[in-house]
Amino acid sequence: QVHLAESGGGLVQAGGSLRLSCEASGRVFGVSGMGWYRQSPGNERELVASLRMNGAAMYGDFVKGRFNISRHKTKNAWYLEMNSLESEDTAVYYCNLNLLGSNFWGQGIQVTVSA
Repeated sequence: QVHLAESGGGLVQAGGSLRLSCEASGRVFGVSGMGWYRQSPGNERELVASLRMNGAAMYGDFVKGRFNISRHKTKNAWYLEMNSLESEDTAVYYCNLNLLGSNFWGQGIQVTVSA
């Protein structure tokens, strides 16, 4: 089994910053990539950022250079640095891990940006 634990969410004012962390434990073998998704009420889950093991990163169109995804060099952990947060960024954020085509998800962490 693989378990993902997220941390770092919370309440922040518009224009502020937050750093989300995700750490994987368990049978973590054959990592293809990791990422972050988010879902707000009434909307589908959408990609925020993804990172392949070759270093290639991808971001949702709405990010517009405000966020950065990175990973720990030795641990199965990755991060999402979010800057210039907007009220539209309010959502539950989920970390994702892809192991040889199988996706694993964290339980989600709330990020609330007050106007």
